[in-house]
Amino acid sequence: MGGKQSRSFSNKELNEVRVSQRRTSAGRDDQPSRSSAAERIRRHATVHFGYSTLSLAQRALDETPTELWELRELQKLNLSMNSLCSLPPALGALDNLVILNLWGNNLSSLPPEISLLKKLRVLFACRNRLREVPEELGSCTCLEVLSLANNQITGLPGSLATMHNLTKLNLSHNRIVHIPTCVYSMKGLVFLHLACNRLETIADQIQDLVNLKILIVEGNSIHTLPKTLCFLESLELLNVDFNDLQSVPMEMYLLSKLGRLACHPLDKGLHIIHNPLLKPIKEVLQGGLSALYNYLKPT
Repeated sequence: MGGKQSRSFSNKELNEVRVSQRRTSAGRDDQPSRSSAAERIRRHATVHFGYSTLSLAQRALDETPTELWELRELQKLNLSMNSLCSLPPALGALDNLVILNLWGNNLSSLPPEISLLKKLRVLFACRNRLREVPEELGSCTCLEVLSLANNQITGLPGSLATMHNLTKLNLSHNRIVHIPTCVYSMKGLVFLHLACNRLETIADQIQDLVNLKILIVEGNSIHTLPKTLCFLESLELLNVDFNDLQSVPMEMYLLSKLGRLACHPLDKGLHIIHNPLLKPIKEVLQGGLSALYNYLKPT
């Protein structure tokens, strides 16, 4: 289905909504003003690829318009690149949301009422100030994409183990020391990004992520790789650059889909530069991935 075009939601019009909000709070007689403010916001929602969509990105918002939460029909909401420090419990009223973009705000937490967004499939909450993730997020079992990158998170609640539909999880640039146990229960994961954390090890349970195609753990302090990692036969990209690896498991040759040694960040293959690899591994790597695999294969 095609998209319905509409002019952009100007800051002037947003200010008019704020004025209506202040009038509404003055007394009961201002109910018409509240309704008209909600309608002004609703006018700027579009139908994009069949979804009711509203963008309030880059509006210098430090709080959300109260009337926004009346638009229960919304399926995609973009609040990115504002100055929001919190979201009200009323967020839970938008129970038709499929995509919620909170990228680039100052959020220190997500409201527990996020659990009411049962249809949510994509949540971007990267580049905020989140220290933790609410247990209630585990109720959003339809989530397929979750990005919590560039926050201050040290772990995830066990309730997220129920996210069996999750295919992409981005936890990069946080303060995670151990891969959260719940991650190993996310059997549908295809993409797992944990770069630039504080990881020292990867647990043997990594073998449970049988659908994993991309695993990025560069920029940590990992000193050993479990041999169970080598049982992930679907892996097409494994990035362990900039860690403390001195050797690799001899079962590494089982990862046949890696195909080659890779240098460019987007290239499929094995990324393993800038590790203190011991001889003769270092010399073997100069011959490429096939040389490494031939070296590791049991005779």
